[in-house]
Amino acid sequence: MTLLFEHEICLAHDMGAGHPERPDRLRAIQLALAEDEFATLDRRTAPLADIAQIALVHPHAYIENIVATAPKQGRVQLDPDTAMNPSSLEAAQRAVGAVCAAVDAVMAGDAANAFCAVRPPGHHAEPERSMGFCIFNSVAIGAQHARAAHGLKRVAVVDFDVHHGNGTQAAFWDDGDLFYGSTHQMPLYPGTGAASETGAGNIHNFPLPPGAAGIAFRDAFSDGLIPTLEAFKPEFLLLSAGFDAHADDPLAQLRLETEDYAWVTREMLAVAARHCQGRVVSSLEGGYDLAALAAATAVHVRALMAA
Repeated sequence: MTLLFEHEICLAHDMGAGHPERPDRLRAIQLALAEDEFATLDRRTAPLADIAQIALVHPHAYIENIVATAPKQGRVQLDPDTAMNPSSLEAAQRAVGAVCAAVDAVMAGDAANAFCAVRPPGHHAEPERSMGFCIFNSVAIGAQHARAAHGLKRVAVVDFDVHHGNGTQAAFWDDGDLFYGSTHQMPLYPGTGAASETGAGNIHNFPLPPGAAGIAFRDAFSDGLIPTLEAFKPEFLLLSAGFDAHADDPLAQLRLETEDYAWVTREMLAVAARHCQGRVVSSLEGGYDLAALAAATAVHVRALMAA
């Protein structure tokens, strides 16, 4: 059984005309997951994260500033790329709530895994800084929640978004019991993610050059990321599921095909089966070509359901 967490408020978060991180992304995913083959998904409403959960990664002063900044009407800019409208705060809280609830449900044995079809994304949000379309770092919070609420020690996040998850890396930097592994294009926004960035020996970056295709992506996993993840022996695995390394995506220059996302999902599930009873929670990050996003998400969820 695979769980699907979603909430309609995530469609109401809107950063303005022409912004690539737009509500139509989620609509494309919802349409893809409305096909008959996904009828057995256990669909659940994303709850509202409480402040204590968000504070597992973000200081109270940062959270209070975001709450105070959230507009009652119109939009406010948090940085040149990231804005809030009157629905954004709740959407961000429910994105966090989805990941935490998914962790709870998987730990309770309700399902082996879960996908959170939510926005805004999270992996660029540093503990004290919103950026790159991200307000709260949902996956990093989910990892800390797995430890705080369920007594786990070793929790891993694997990020295959085309952009490096600087926020997750920053949140995990000093904690050797949290694993962050990432494949991403470099050079590219946000400018972090060199292989030399290793934190407490728990950060594992595998940058790929512009133009790299699926074979380079698979090699980075097979020869680098998977062996380091195996050595870490995670008790829980979270995925920052960005689909913007697809060849059709307009924001970067990697050349992945849809089947590469099915492959990496199966590989991550195999690691989880060996080390953490198959426990996987995946949450949406990037992906900006609607057709590619829908297709890649569909194969990702199909692989989760087949586990």
